[in-house]
Amino acid sequence: MSSRLFTFAGGPTGDWNVIRVTSVTGEPLIPTAKLTVVSGSTAPAGAQWILRGITSNTRYTMAEEKAQLVARQTDIGRPAATCAALIPIRKSAAWWDLPQDARRKIFEESSLHIQIGLKYLPAIARRLHHCRDLSTPEPFDFLTWFDYAPEDAQAFEDLVGALRATEEWKFVDREVDLRLAR
Repeated sequence: MSSRLFTFAGGPTGDWNVIRVTSVTGEPLIPTAKLTVVSGSTAPAGAQWILRGITSNTRYTMAEEKAQLVARQTDIGRPAATCAALIPIRKSAAWWDLPQDARRKIFEESSLHIQIGLKYLPAIARRLHHCRDLSTPEPFDFLTWFDYAPEDAQAFEDLVGALRATEEWKFVDREVDLRLAR
């Protein structure tokens, strides 16, 4: 089992209660009552859908930005973090057709993705899972996982709103927003 591989399974059982599922752009996911998150590839029986992603090296991040992120971020799974969000995202073919330097320019120089995220650390913990790195086709490019305390719920809404208003989000052709609570 790889500690970098994570499986997210929506179904009748799980550690997280699904509060709402919103299709922001593109096809929705089947609404479910619960969400299970496991390290590895094993999904619970009866899952209505399964998404997998792997943690990887940071991309589009310069050394100074990475140092700022590492200094401010906290781990997923803090006891006070009883709220969470799973936001699967797929970017368009136009995004992937861009060379790496052009994607970086949109990601940070015009959209300020990292700078926006830094404003909300450490209150909102995040972990990015890459789906394009897996050997089997997945319906999304990224699975973004966030957790936070209930008192930081508005900050999370502000974070998501700021990111969705950027140039980068013009390249998102499928996004589903699952809000969760323990």
